[in-house]
Amino acid sequence: MRKSKTLAKIRQGEVIRTCVIGHYIPAYVCHAARAGYDCIWVDLEHRAMTKREVESLLAFSHLYDIDIMMRPPTLEKTGLYRYLEDGAAGLLIPHVSTAERAKMLVDAVKFPPLGDRGIDNAGLDADFHIHDADEYVAWANRETFLCVQIETPEGVHNVEEIAAVEGVDMIFVGPGDLGLRLRQSGEMTLDEAWEIVAAACRKHGKAFGGPTLATSEMQKRKDLGAQLLVNSSEFQGWSAALSQDGRRFEDLT
Repeated sequence: MRKSKTLAKIRQGEVIRTCVIGHYIPAYVCHAARAGYDCIWVDLEHRAMTKREVESLLAFSHLYDIDIMMRPPTLEKTGLYRYLEDGAAGLLIPHVSTAERAKMLVDAVKFPPLGDRGIDNAGLDADFHIHDADEYVAWANRETFLCVQIETPEGVHNVEEIAAVEGVDMIFVGPGDLGLRLRQSGEMTLDEAWEIVAAACRKHGKAFGGPTLATSEMQKRKDLGAQLLVNSSEFQGWSAALSQDGRRFEDLT
């Protein structure tokens, strides 16, 4: 059973190098690992893959020893922990605005005594049933993680209670949805929301982070204490490469 690079970085107080994909690109897993990334955020909230495609990406992540943090399209209990059984290192859950929702998620994806996840011990995560059940449960609670997204003003107001929930390993600031709602309400700026999240996480000893594409944004959030820094995606890579390569035609004589 592999150890999570994300959790290792959290425990060492270091930055978690994170990138994003939303499409079935096995080679991306290989190249992200070779480029020194610790974690790939696979987005299934706004994208879709077949079950076999997801299983394949997770298998490649074990082959190349890089974490996959899966953002699932469901909150259904067995649907969530099947991603972990198939080899995901962690789950990223959108729109968690209350401690009650956070506790429900812990119940779904952590084994007793933290939660109430059902045991199989026969998936990729358990090396297909070669480990003692109690050893497997202890490993799963220690080496898989739950990351919850703060994407609403309600979530910001409740973030201290959310961060206090045992079994929540990391808080993720979602600047897209949160920024949209804060621009409409005007109750605080996105920077102020980041600061509130940072203070709650410091108080309760939880890691936090979010999308930080520009170097200046990465540095700004790192200075605030963020560890999970997401700075690359296949969309960003394709767009930049195509623009750069397209300009070569203009240099032809």
